[in-house]
Amino acid sequence: MITVVNQPTYIPWIGYFRLMDLADTFVFYDDVQLSVQSWQQRNRIKTANGVQWLTIPIIRDFGQRICDVKIDYTQDWRRKHWETIKQAYSKTPYFNTYAPYIDEIYRVKWFLLSDYTMYITRILAMLLDIKMPKIYTSSAIFAEGSKTDRLISLLKNVGTTEYISGQAAKKYIEPEKFEKAGIKLTWFEYNHPIYPQIRGEFVPYLSAIDLLMNTGEKAIEYIRV
Repeated sequence: MITVVNQPTYIPWIGYFRLMDLADTFVFYDDVQLSVQSWQQRNRIKTANGVQWLTIPIIRDFGQRICDVKIDYTQDWRRKHWETIKQAYSKTPYFNTYAPYIDEIYRVKWFLLSDYTMYITRILAMLLDIKMPKIYTSSAIFAEGSKTDRLISLLKNVGTTEYISGQAAKKYIEPEKFEKAGIKLTWFEYNHPIYPQIRGEFVPYLSAIDLLMNTGEKAIEYIRV
């Protein structure tokens, strides 16, 4: 049973979906502390004026867990995000195909940031034809300990035999504990594909919306390179 654990992310990049595609079980790690100006609330798209950030405003409360973060609706950010996406991708080959789905994403109103971003991730995964794993949230799974011990406890509770981890975790993960627990630890390496993209030179590491609008049903082939 291959498991991936990732924090909920706003309109994630394509590597995020490759991890989801590889997993039998995918856990949204939503009960850890939110990082300021993190991928949990923002991401990038390519516009006529270059790369632009789209950021969800939140109601800040120091030290809050991701699953407790509330979205700030005093700002008209949903309309602005959708208008920015429309202007950026209206001339792409597959805009008319996917625009109704993205439009709907910006019509719904979720109270909590993680609920909203997890909803978006599921919609985009469907549109990208990702092989959908079984999905959990860490806040709903009992786990003991801290750091690596807590992660291993979580993994055991969902029946993990192999854990795929991002490269950034090498800074703090303790591999010997995985070996002792009988869980294979695999480091995720992703060679970002170059795909057709409007407006000048190719820009990597954008939201997967960029890949979807430019390549349509072929997006999954680029994700799985």
